Amino acid sequence: MAKGLFLTLEGGDGSGKSTQLSLLVAWLDGLGHSVVTTREPGGTDLGKELREIVLHSRGHITPKSEALIYAADRAHHIATKVRPAIDAGKIVVQDRYVDSSIAYQGVARDLGADQVRDISMWATEGLLPDLTILLDIDERVGRERLDSSRTRFDRLESEEQEFHARVRAAYLAAAKAEPERFLVVDATLPVDELAAAIRSRVSSLLT
Repeated sequence: MAKGLFLTLEGGDGSGKSTQLSLLVAWLDGLGHSVVTTREPGGTDLGKELREIVLHSRGHITPKSEALIYAADRAHHIATKVRPAIDAGKIVVQDRYVDSSIAYQGVARDLGADQVRDISMWATEGLLPDLTILLDIDERVGRERLDSSRTRFDRLESEEQEFHARVRAAYLAAAKAEPERFLVVDATLPVDELAAAIRSRVSSLLT
């Protein structure tokens, strides 16, 4: 490929993004592709510091401050890691991107989806994924998964059920508005079925 691909995984907390990302990367590696795996926030050294602030620091962070911290991480991350990899012909597989900010800060935090999207588009010079894989899950099921797998929750995971219901609705609205960019999969399906559905769609981008 003269130019690489940019693939992102999105979904509510407990949707299984990490598992599917690992399976997708292993499959792409097996095909011989050069793959860069990353996440937001936290995909760079600066991003790790910003991730600690926005997700794990004690004390209140205002919604606008939260959104701007994510945008700052995204601007640095795209400029220093993601875009150079794509330009070098690599496949970038990323856990969360612009759609997370739109869902969590724009909609669930009531900052406005368009405003948050505009900030991210300015920060990234308009970079959008070739494919966004949305692992859709009912917020109650996602919470049950988190409760059974961990004892510590970050700032966003700790929000009430209504917050996460709004996040899910925002994701589904985004997928409906841009069906050519999104692949929506039922995150409650068996892991291997989900992986097969994702591989099938990604395969069409590799030819």
